[in-house]
Amino acid sequence: MKIHNPFRVALVATLGVGLGLLLIGSVQTLSTILLYVGTALFLSLGLDPVVGWLERRKLPRWAAVLVTILGVLAAFAGIILMIVPIIVQQISQLVAQITELVEDGSWDPVSELRQWMTENFPQLAVDDVFEYVQEWLNSLDYSQIGEQVGGSIIVIGGAILGGLAGAFIVLILTIYFTASTPSLKRAVYQLVPASKRERFIDLGEQITDSVGYFVIGQLSLGVINGVLSAIFLSIIQAPFPAVLAVIAFFFSIIPLVGTLTGSTIIVLTCLIPGLGSPQTALIAAIYYLIYMQIEAYVIAPRIMGRAVSVPGAVVVIAALAGGSLLGLLGALVAIPVAASILIIYRQVIIPRQNER
Repeated sequence: MKIHNPFRVALVATLGVGLGLLLIGSVQTLSTILLYVGTALFLSLGLDPVVGWLERRKLPRWAAVLVTILGVLAAFAGIILMIVPIIVQQISQLVAQITELVEDGSWDPVSELRQWMTENFPQLAVDDVFEYVQEWLNSLDYSQIGEQVGGSIIVIGGAILGGLAGAFIVLILTIYFTASTPSLKRAVYQLVPASKRERFIDLGEQITDSVGYFVIGQLSLGVINGVLSAIFLSIIQAPFPAVLAVIAFFFSIIPLVGTLTGSTIIVLTCLIPGLGSPQTALIAAIYYLIYMQIEAYVIAPRIMGRAVSVPGAVVVIAALAGGSLLGLLGALVAIPVAASILIIYRQVIIPRQNER
């Protein structure tokens, strides 16, 4: 192909590359805002089936949205009010026990460690090791360490405040998106030509319903696991049954590997000396092995029956890709996105290929 005006071609190519770099930089700059908006959309689609159910019970949409949001906030507030006092109490007990041991002088961890090393490692020059450690401690610049610790505390505090601010923004956006979901859908549907609008609306409703049922299904699985865990762990007198039940709830929300990961943490917690015992851990392990089978073959198929089924390999790939891009939220969002792509693949691409 002969180029008649090389300068014009080079200028257009340069502008195209510059525009692409500008768009990429804008996306990176706005990544946090886009994450907030995506999270709020995901949550609003998950709450939309509940709002629709309340609307079918003759409630106006604003009242249905208000009842749904208040219900979600009350549930999370209840979890926080239940878990925080227990954690504070256990930490206070631990600090009090350590303080008592130190004040009585009956606990000398350095001497105990020296004696243990002498008994178990007779060939090791224990005195030389402790002398080297003492010299290393004396050589440390504690003022610099203090500055680093202080800076880390400030960074952690800033991250916590940023997280709370982000959660508040997501809450406001979720309320707005949940209240205006029908109008947002209509606005998107109007962008499609009238000849194809009916088919597009059908696919759009299937995709949004799939995302909503997926979110509701995962939350339902988490609630079931959390409630059953609280009852069972209280019966076997496991340590911190309320805390472990909350762990079971939150990990069950994570698709595919969440229940297994949460169960592993609970069983390992039951092995902590002075709090649990090997027998308690063994009983908990047997219970969670049985529960995971019941969840996989009985509970999950019934609860997730209205969501689009996604093959296991696609679930793994989507969760890994979403987790690499956006962390835990990406892993959660990736699966309904994969389900939506499967809907388009099955109902749009395959029929068109078969027509030719």
